[in-house]
Amino acid sequence: MADFKPFDRLCLIGIGLIASSIARAVRERGLAKTIVCATPDQTHREAALSLGLVDEAFASNAEAVRGADLVILCTPPGVMSLIAQEISADLAEGAILSDVGSVKQTIAESIAPHVPAHAQFVPAHPVAGTENSGPAAGFGTLFQDRWCIITPVPEGGDEAIARVQAFWEAMGANVELMDPKHHDQVLAITSHIPHLIAYNIVGTADDLEAVTKSEVIKFSAAGFRDFTRIAASDPTMWRDVFLNNREAVLEMLGRFSEDLTALQRAIRWGDGDALYSLFSRTRDIRRAIIDAGQDSAAPNFGRDTGPDEGDD
Repeated sequence: MADFKPFDRLCLIGIGLIASSIARAVRERGLAKTIVCATPDQTHREAALSLGLVDEAFASNAEAVRGADLVILCTPPGVMSLIAQEISADLAEGAILSDVGSVKQTIAESIAPHVPAHAQFVPAHPVAGTENSGPAAGFGTLFQDRWCIITPVPEGGDEAIARVQAFWEAMGANVELMDPKHHDQVLAITSHIPHLIAYNIVGTADDLEAVTKSEVIKFSAAGFRDFTRIAASDPTMWRDVFLNNREAVLEMLGRFSEDLTALQRAIRWGDGDALYSLFSRTRDIRRAIIDAGQDSAAPNFGRDTGPDEGDD
């Protein structure tokens, strides 16, 4: 932290959970002299200013990025390429363009052509969040002891990568560099498929005829409550995630479907040994996650949510 050189002007495109958390962390730790944001939502601009998250709030993305030495796209993946094209001519000399998207390969490929030669592009993904969104949802410790994955591309030089890494580390995150395609495969199984399952099982419960919706709500056990929490994440962002990471998601979904069929067969045939073996292996994974500091062993009902993703 002592060696970190603050940015002169940080521009956040979007001001939802992730962006507002970045703004709070930057404010608390003095990581930028000036913070500005851009969003077409007037109520979000007013909230960002009234909460003290930013010094200026703009409706125009192009106007917001002028003079910024760090610009971070904090929007749903589906609009990032359009925004990059919109702001391209207004990026300052030597500016670093980054993002927080949970899909990296297709986003990087679609943004890179719009990055001018005088700027550098460093894609990143903070693996942190909650199901909440909006300027008031953020908190400065969101990234503390969580992982931020940087996926370098040819358009980002070593110095720019080092500055982005130092920026995230200064906010308390652990940083790892990873190939964009490999990132998408890893996140497909650790984040995207779990969200898909959550959306599906909550939708299945809503469609049931034999069990009423009031019974589903009234008798929700801890597992279903967790599914509903994850399924409450921003639908626009998650629609874009699945459309932009379709190959990795479909590959992992195929593996999951095969394993689910095997589990179905074990239940049908009364194979208790197979069930016990699977449940033991998965319990060990849970213990390893806790040991790695990525969650708490405390009872989860009523405690704050952990590092599930969500943003506007």
